[in-house]
Amino acid sequence: MSDLIKLTNVTKNYRRGKEEINIFTGLNLTIPKGDFVAIMGPSGSGKTTLLNLLGGTDRCDRGEIVFDGEHIEAYSEGQLAAWRARNVGFVFQFYNLMPVLNAAQNVELPLMLTSLPVKKRRENVATALKIVDLSDRAKHRPKELSGGQQQRVAIARAIVSDPKLMLCDEPTGDLDRASANEILSTLQLLNRELGKTIIMVTHDPEAARFATRTLHLDKGHFVEAIS
Repeated sequence: MSDLIKLTNVTKNYRRGKEEINIFTGLNLTIPKGDFVAIMGPSGSGKTTLLNLLGGTDRCDRGEIVFDGEHIEAYSEGQLAAWRARNVGFVFQFYNLMPVLNAAQNVELPLMLTSLPVKKRRENVATALKIVDLSDRAKHRPKELSGGQQQRVAIARAIVSDPKLMLCDEPTGDLDRASANEILSTLQLLNRELGKTIIMVTHDPEAARFATRTLHLDKGHFVEAIS
């Protein structure tokens, strides 16, 4: 299996006033295509920063980030935005749905910036909602949906443009156990049946069990790997 992502000697620092805070120094990571990886670690260990680097919403200070053969660390902001739209789907803890739009309209949002004709956009939306088993809720607004259903809408929005990579930041952190397991089963289905590469940050060991493997991040370094 070939690699989708390779980080080599990645360094990332943040500046807070006059103080420079080091997040990563010489971080290395390889993610094969079709992998489902859970990233665990204490608060402040760099988990969300890692997702931001992988998704092109933040830049490393040094090192290489290669995505399917592309050196994205060298891209301009415009190139990164175009790359992100083609290749990455994001799922967040608090859904980030537009309350005035119904489920189908929320799912369609990433396609509004593309050149796809309206008919094709609607077809893609219908397919994405079918995959997450929400076809019957397409016309419902977020306030008319449960937390688990809202997160499934968010997952449909993340996959509607058929990205190669899904980045999930605490996707079950706001859900009860039963709803969380439904979401995790959906992610597992996307990984196993559709071959989506998924990287999920979680604090929940039960959630991590749905992944193929778990990496533990602490103080900017991977300190253990559990198969």
